[in-house]
Amino acid sequence: ILTVLSVSSFPWITSETNPLDRLLTSLVCFQVNQQSPAGQQAMGGDVEESNIIISHIFEHCSCLVPMLSSHIVYGCALAQMPPLKPPSTWTSMAMKELKSKLRLEKDRVVTVKRGNILTVHVPTVPEGKQVCWEFATDSYDIAFGISFDWNPVTSQAITVHISESSDDEEEENQLEGLINPGDVEKGSKSLASSNIGEILPVYRLDSHMAVQGGSHEYPGEGTYLLKFNNSYSLWRNKTLYYRVYYSA
Repeated sequence: ILTVLSVSSFPWITSETNPLDRLLTSLVCFQVNQQSPAGQQAMGGDVEESNIIISHIFEHCSCLVPMLSSHIVYGCALAQMPPLKPPSTWTSMAMKELKSKLRLEKDRVVTVKRGNILTVHVPTVPEGKQVCWEFATDSYDIAFGISFDWNPVTSQAITVHISESSDDEEEENQLEGLINPGDVEKGSKSLASSNIGEILPVYRLDSHMAVQGGSHEYPGEGTYLLKFNNSYSLWRNKTLYYRVYYSA
């Protein structure tokens, strides 16, 4: 009944394919755009009647609430993100050389404290075509994963953010909706519908035994999120040597 009522009552829904999903998208966009002249014209100008229908649906159809929560970010519906290619990865035994070199560079040796997550935000820049990374640790391993934020780049500066695991998960929940962080032993799992896509799940890597490196070709404009995850460690801080650079 809801599907039939929804599609017939909202003339701006142009496709009958997956009508409930189309309804959710339309409801969200309607709330954002109902005051604009273009939006009123697209809806035939009958905003008052549509408002009554929307109010009735939200009041009596509580089942829509969890569905809407996965469709709304910053008050508007989300388009489905394109798939992301896997990265190229490699390992090297030249740990001594890498660590010696990075000790001479600013901010290339950091401590990721127990229970913390260090995230390196790397925006795409016109001068490059791919992002590359190398890292290693002392004595103990660390978990590593990569995501891509499709939101437009507002700054070309590479920035570092350190958070406790609970803070990081709370931030992701706000941005991405329903999150299942998964297990760093098995790889992270994301059930989110958002502007953030997963390139490499978070896994524990033997970074204390070999240099971990890789690269990824730009999928488009956005920001890479390189996460060094020490949330699983209750006692040990990790000394991390890393560098991130662009390649044409």
